[in-house]
Amino acid sequence: GSGKTSLLNIIGTLDTPSSGTYVFDEYEVTKLNNDEKARLRREKIGFIFQRYNLLSLLSAKENVSLPAVYAGKKLQERSQNAKKLLNDLELAHKLDSKPNELSGGQQQRVSIARALMNGGEVILADEPTGALDSKSGIMVLEILQKLNAQGHTIVLVTHDPKIAAQAKRVIEIKDGEILSDTKKEKAQEKLILKTMPKEKKTLTLLKNQAFECFKIAYSSILAHKLRSILTMLGIIIGIASVVCVVALGLGSQAKVLESIARLGTNTIEIRPGRGFGDLRSGKTRLNFSDLETLRSLEYLEAVDAHSNTSGVATYTNISLSARAEGVGVNNFAIEGLRIDAGRILNNDDVKNSTNV
Repeated sequence: GSGKTSLLNIIGTLDTPSSGTYVFDEYEVTKLNNDEKARLRREKIGFIFQRYNLLSLLSAKENVSLPAVYAGKKLQERSQNAKKLLNDLELAHKLDSKPNELSGGQQQRVSIARALMNGGEVILADEPTGALDSKSGIMVLEILQKLNAQGHTIVLVTHDPKIAAQAKRVIEIKDGEILSDTKKEKAQEKLILKTMPKEKKTLTLLKNQAFECFKIAYSSILAHKLRSILTMLGIIIGIASVVCVVALGLGSQAKVLESIARLGTNTIEIRPGRGFGDLRSGKTRLNFSDLETLRSLEYLEAVDAHSNTSGVATYTNISLSARAEGVGVNNFAIEGLRIDAGRILNNDDVKNSTNV
């Protein structure tokens, strides 16, 4: 709760300070955008966590190689560098081992190798020995001391005064405030700030990143077959439901449009009476002379009679209430009906009331 981890996150450009300035390797970090901060982390900073944060589906070599994927390095170069780093950390015999096959100390050494994959000029270690036994903790500290002697800057968070005593500079923090800053070397006083050059993303870089993403995703699917099947089943059911609903809606729409098309925008239906609600309409009838009068009009394309009645329809021993409709020859063309089987009525059928 003293703010050590928050300070480490700010140094690692994971968090942004609420005020003030932060200069890293002559770059004003507070003025960098997210992509530029990501490049700075990738190229300059390595992280070592108390809980290792290794990907369980990847081998030790693949975990170490991962930062180089984001840097766009080729597969052969990544593989060679990962092998060398693991060999230097006495893990050459564990290249293909998954994290759950490694001890705590071995996992921490893998995370150290991962932090060094892209150079790791600055190593940020958040209590790297906190989850280790004393022997493994001593080994990790010895590795960090060797890296520091080789020129790597090590920023280590710890609660243990014995570990802090081994550092060249000790900053004590309490409740978010610096209580003391003990150092053996004088810091550089004046810096000339630089601007971060824009990164050029090549086709090879994008192809390598896409391939690695696909590879990790495929490994995840194979590692959890049942979960993957259930997830895919849920997606399939969801897509099928959407397709069915859309198809039902389109089918209903097509049916309505078909009905409207049959009515036609230029079709007029004439009924007896003076209008809707005419009480005498039931006593008034249209006859064939009215039909012939309408047919004589030049601007009418087709005219046909239409009648209907209600009654009882009987077939063998089955009787049902039915509604019968009578139409003429032109009715099919007027309503836009198509005969799927049989034939259309002709004038003789209508005149003789023929069963068709």
